[in-house]
Amino acid sequence: MDPFITRIAPIDLAIIGLYFLIVFAIGAYLARRTHDADDLFLAGRRLGWLPVGLSLFASNISSTTLIGLMGAAYTWGIAVANYEWMAAPLLVVFVIILIPLYLRARVGTVPEYLERRFDGRARRYFSALTLVSNILVDTSGTLFAGAIVLSAFIPGLDLFTAALILAAVAGIYTAAGGLAAVVYTDVLQAVILLIGASLVTYFSFQAIDFDWGRVVEATDPQQLSLFLPMSDPNLPWLGVVVGVPVLGFYFWCTNQFVVQRVLGARDIENARWGALLAGFLKLSVIFIMVIPGVIAIQIIPGLEQADQVFPSLIAELLPVGLRGLVLAALVAALMSSVDSTLNSAATLLTLDFIKPLRPNLTSRQTAWIGRIAILFFMLISAAVAPWIGGFEGLFHYLQAALSYLVPPVAALFLLGALWARPGPRAALATLLGGHAVSAMLFALTVGGVLDLHFTLVAGILFALSALIFVVVGLLEPRPSAARAMASGEMVWRPALARPTRSGAWWSDYRLQSAVLLALTAALAIGFG
Repeated sequence: MDPFITRIAPIDLAIIGLYFLIVFAIGAYLARRTHDADDLFLAGRRLGWLPVGLSLFASNISSTTLIGLMGAAYTWGIAVANYEWMAAPLLVVFVIILIPLYLRARVGTVPEYLERRFDGRARRYFSALTLVSNILVDTSGTLFAGAIVLSAFIPGLDLFTAALILAAVAGIYTAAGGLAAVVYTDVLQAVILLIGASLVTYFSFQAIDFDWGRVVEATDPQQLSLFLPMSDPNLPWLGVVVGVPVLGFYFWCTNQFVVQRVLGARDIENARWGALLAGFLKLSVIFIMVIPGVIAIQIIPGLEQADQVFPSLIAELLPVGLRGLVLAALVAALMSSVDSTLNSAATLLTLDFIKPLRPNLTSRQTAWIGRIAILFFMLISAAVAPWIGGFEGLFHYLQAALSYLVPPVAALFLLGALWARPGPRAALATLLGGHAVSAMLFALTVGGVLDLHFTLVAGILFALSALIFVVVGLLEPRPSAARAMASGEMVWRPALARPTRSGAWWSDYRLQSAVLLALTAALAIGFG
């Protein structure tokens, strides 16, 4: 019998079962308050800063941490945390520039902003791209991570069945309660995540007698540095500078499944405070989710599959009862990402494609189409998940895939939000031209002609896409006065940086942003 299975006590199973019951209870309660499309997709635009922030944190954790992130730390050290701390300055950019644009326009999807700023072609193109990445990259990657652990703990369970179980659980309460169910289950999941990850960290340090010097002595110094040499195959320092911010900007500022929580906020201030709360929480990841992966090298050396680090630490270190709580944290991490991506994919399909073709649909009919879409995407992502096993670890799969898909989008959103001159032709040229170059680089890489780290690829693609946007934007005829006015409303200006209401000095998002940036700089310097 698998050694993992023998260590699962009835009390552990009971705790996991209790977690599922609470999640379903939240979903069932909120289903009674979910009547129309606005409720299903945007929680009625009633969300406060605390659920927005906790939900942003919880929904992000699953796809890159606990499984993939800890496995990467076990393999090549704490430099993997660059993907985590980089979220903080990018969320400050999000808070200052894009949140006021999104919420003032009251858009329902991020691609809808592109239609307001440019035209419908840019909206449909980006919406289709986001659909593909949400289902084939985000949701499937998350289900694969969960399937690995479930199949380790349950005898005879194959990857597809395990992925389908996880997808079904998330799909059911998401289809019933919509974004409100997603967000408020994420609040619970974020708390459990933080407690569970902290417990694993504590027991990992206990296993080495709380002697960090022991880890330092036995570990390659390069594994304890955030910035690695250019020759490093995992994450060269230049990739941190030019590539990681591009991937992070796409994820935090333009990805529907993240931004959707902000679109559901009750006002701009709550959206800003929630995003900054997520930034502060992200700084904790290096301590409670990355460092345990490095310590695991001393505790469980020689693991053949690095993605097994987290379940192995649970089985090796945690006592009965706490093991169930931390496994519930793992399930929480997985569910919070799956429910988010399923809801956002259904939102994109319904609002960006079906609703424009059938404008006479009532809000209730639109909501039911969204529910059917959630269940449809649930099945697709569960079917794709087992294929991910052929890649070099979960984390590599997620980041490498995005490096070829998202740089043109990041260039279009950032420059388009700051510069009013370029119009629809520049937007379409940036997307088509950027992805044409992306396809060429991918073909050269697969063919062995080009050997570039994917973060460097992301940086190159961003620069080339930005160049296309600038050149075509300058050559494009000046827009009409009406078009210029409409586009200008979608472009950031300094007046939008002012708080929308007065309050205590400590509630000023600008001060909070400055504190977050200072803490981020201290962390980067301290571990650099």
